[in-house]
Amino acid sequence: MGGLWNKMKEKILIGMSGGLDSTYSAYLCREAGYEVTGAVLRMSDETDITAAQTAAEELGIPLHVVDMRQPFETNVMQYFADEYACGRTPNPCVQCNRHVKVAGLVDLARALGIPSVVTGHYARITFDPARRRYFVQAAGDLRKDQSYVLWALTQEQLSMLKTPLSEIGKEEIRAHASALGLRAAVSKESQDICFLPDGDYVSFVTARRGEFPPGDFVDEHGAVVGRHKGIIRYTVGQRKGLGIALGHPVFVTSIDACANTVHLAPSGMEYEKSLTLSALNFQRIGPSELCEGMRVFVKIRYAAARAPATVSKIGADSLTLTLDTPQRAVTPGQSGVCYDGEGGILFGGTIL
Repeated sequence: MGGLWNKMKEKILIGMSGGLDSTYSAYLCREAGYEVTGAVLRMSDETDITAAQTAAEELGIPLHVVDMRQPFETNVMQYFADEYACGRTPNPCVQCNRHVKVAGLVDLARALGIPSVVTGHYARITFDPARRRYFVQAAGDLRKDQSYVLWALTQEQLSMLKTPLSEIGKEEIRAHASALGLRAAVSKESQDICFLPDGDYVSFVTARRGEFPPGDFVDEHGAVVGRHKGIIRYTVGQRKGLGIALGHPVFVTSIDACANTVHLAPSGMEYEKSLTLSALNFQRIGPSELCEGMRVFVKIRYAAARAPATVSKIGADSLTLTLDTPQRAVTPGQSGVCYDGEGGILFGGTIL
């Protein structure tokens, strides 16, 4: 399990959902000789902690139940609704990891006098001794890599975090967990958005922000070409489900919440040559190392490949990247995560 895992009987706190990844992480830590304590986070009144309790009992480790309902409500669910209401497409997992999941584990670990926290994320936590900075690095299996949703973690959080699954394949984990008789071996993959089990984000947002009125579809020349059904029903890059026929395929290129307009353009015009990031968080490098002309590899959505780009403009709390190759559907509200050539996160931000 590498150099971070050679201190026998060191205390660690592991976040447990009862799913395969967290359960197997706890198993690995216990087998490595760590004194393991589990914690399950109660995100809402509907959170089911039964699976986490079962996993803890199977492994013979104590389990704390941590009430995170208020920070989850404020930093994840309300944030999600507010972003959609502003015409942006949010990434709630990024906010949850920084302000709820890892934050809650770190706070509990400190209260219990435990120096390290463990999660089941598929990513590596690395320390750069020259810079004396911690950073997230992509997992060995890029198909399961979750580094993209960890860009907002702070140096303090990263300094306490360990991720034992970074180099192990999911099928290998499931097979071994099954051989061990762990009930988590047959658990389903977690939902992309845990508070939307049915995927109906429109109903969720309207329940919190009210109904969104119809407005105009506007083409690339500024002409009104139809009526939309409310801005929260659309996202940049969307082609299907627009409810408009113009005789050729069109895509959503932008959403103007103030004007209540959804802008459309023909195929090919959904590509962008640049993007601007705000609310920056630095990992491998500090803010003072950022410079115009810096080369990076930027990932603009969870399933996207890392694309080469250059830092072309730096603002007070923002920067602009010029892409070597135009990228499709650069979406406001999503994360833009910049990596080095080794898959380490340099910094990240929210796409404007």
